[in-house]
Amino acid sequence: MGRFQRISFLVLSGLLVAACGSQPDLGGRDVTVAVENAYVPFNYVRRDNGKAEGWDYDALAEICKRVNCKPAFKEREWDGMILAVSKGEFDVAADGITITDERKKTVDYSDGYLTVEQRVMSRLDEKGFDSVEALKTKADAKVGTQKETTNYDEAVKLVGAGRVVGFDTFGDTVQALINGNIAAAIIDDTAGQGYIGINRDKIRLLPGKLVTQELGFIFPKASKLVEPFNTALKAMRGDGTLETLRKKWFPEGKAVIGDDQVR
Repeated sequence: MGRFQRISFLVLSGLLVAACGSQPDLGGRDVTVAVENAYVPFNYVRRDNGKAEGWDYDALAEICKRVNCKPAFKEREWDGMILAVSKGEFDVAADGITITDERKKTVDYSDGYLTVEQRVMSRLDEKGFDSVEALKTKADAKVGTQKETTNYDEAVKLVGAGRVVGFDTFGDTVQALINGNIAAAIIDDTAGQGYIGINRDKIRLLPGKLVTQELGFIFPKASKLVEPFNTALKAMRGDGTLETLRKKWFPEGKAVIGDDQVR
């Protein structure tokens, strides 16, 4: 290879490396992000200092760091959140949203960032059942979960609509369980561990899973943010950042927050 060829090869190689390692640049724009601030440990507000935190806050900060944007978090109740995103009221929603074909009809999804299992939660002192199968046969046992979620759909499949009680938030659901208003709750294992961290002396997750699903961010249809977010997520998966966030916010058998820390 001649000198000119070697120089050309080196220049071309450098360009290829730069291209492969580059990230999209959103020009520092604000990205409005819908969150409940009521879904431990994805998003919540600390009681002791009023600070909002959780997996969503850390993940969006990291994504925007990589693609040059600024996350502007907006508190929004779960009821109507997907519709609000579909209408363009928010750029993205980050609230532990399950990827489903039905929802894909109205919003676009990012690639999945976390796989979760739906589980049954009960009180620690529950004597009427100790397994999912036993709960199914206990006809007088009411099962609660958040309305308009895949957890609600799974609860209906498990025990029938007549035994399911819907709540506005998972926090309300867990409190109803602790208070004895319902016998069990259907919740994702990741969020379930978060609520156990807050109420470790009152509730537990029963053995076994109901269904495994994947979570993703949602965007208005044809959003130009989907590709940059996916590029960032791919890089975060490849360099271990997503795994680091998982270990921080969903540590097995360990509470990430205490019962005096959530609003």
